[in-house]
Amino acid sequence: MQHCEDNPWQPPPADLKLAQDEVHVWCMVLDQDPALVEQFHATLASDEQERAAKFYFPKDRQHFIVARGLLRLILGRYLNQSPVQLHFAYNTYGKPRLEATPSLHFNLSHSKGLALLGVSSDRELGIDLEYIRTDFPVDQVAKSVFSVSEQNILRSLPDALKPEAFFNAWTRKEAYIKALGQGLSIPLNQFDVAFVPGEPAALREVRGTWSNAHNWTLQHLSPALNYAGAIAVAGSGWQLKAWRWLNG
Repeated sequence: MQHCEDNPWQPPPADLKLAQDEVHVWCMVLDQDPALVEQFHATLASDEQERAAKFYFPKDRQHFIVARGLLRLILGRYLNQSPVQLHFAYNTYGKPRLEATPSLHFNLSHSKGLALLGVSSDRELGIDLEYIRTDFPVDQVAKSVFSVSEQNILRSLPDALKPEAFFNAWTRKEAYIKALGQGLSIPLNQFDVAFVPGEPAALREVRGTWSNAHNWTLQHLSPALNYAGAIAVAGSGWQLKAWRWLNG
C-alpha cells in the first residue's frame, strides 16, 4: 500500500480551520478496506455512482470511489456538513464547484493509489499528481506538449533526471490549466514552467490573452517517493498547510 510521507504531511488538528491566506493540501491513500469503500460509495450522488460503475478494473473503480468519498468527507468537515449534503456543479470543461458554497475552492487529482486535494477559501486553484514512470517516452511526448524552449532544457538533462523533470513539468502545466478551469482547451505548449529537479516551481512565460486574468503561483508537491505533484494558486502571499488523511 502507498503512504503519504510524514514530513511535511502531518495529521490535521481536531479544530480544523481554513484562514483566508491559507491553502490546504491533503494527501490521501486510496487503497482502503472494502467496508470503508462501501461507506464512501453510499455518500456519492447518483451521477458519481454511475461514473464509478463505468470503470472496467475494480481497482480503478475503488480508487475513484475513495477519492470522491474523501473529497466529500473533507469538504464537509470545513463546512460542518454531512458528505451527502454536498451538491456539485460543473463548468463547461468539467471543473467542479459547490453549488451552495462557490467561494470554497477545491481541486482533486489522483495517481497510482494516492490522491491530492487542494482547498482554499477565496482563491482559485488547480492541483495535479502523477507517478513518475521511468519507462515513459518523455522525449517523444514532450514534442507534443512542451514548448521548444522546454524541449531543449529537457534534452540537456542527464537521462537519469529526465523522468522526474518531465513529470515536474507535466504536473505544473496540468495544475495551471486546471486552476484556470479551461482544461486542455489551453495548449500545454503555450506556456513555460520551471521544471528542472531541485529548481523551484514557477510559471515562466505565458503566451495568449487568456493568461492575463490572474497572477498565479506554482508550488511543487512531493507526497511520496516517486511521485510528482504541483499546485497552482491565484495570487501570492498565501501559506501552504499540508495534511494527510488518517482513517478514523
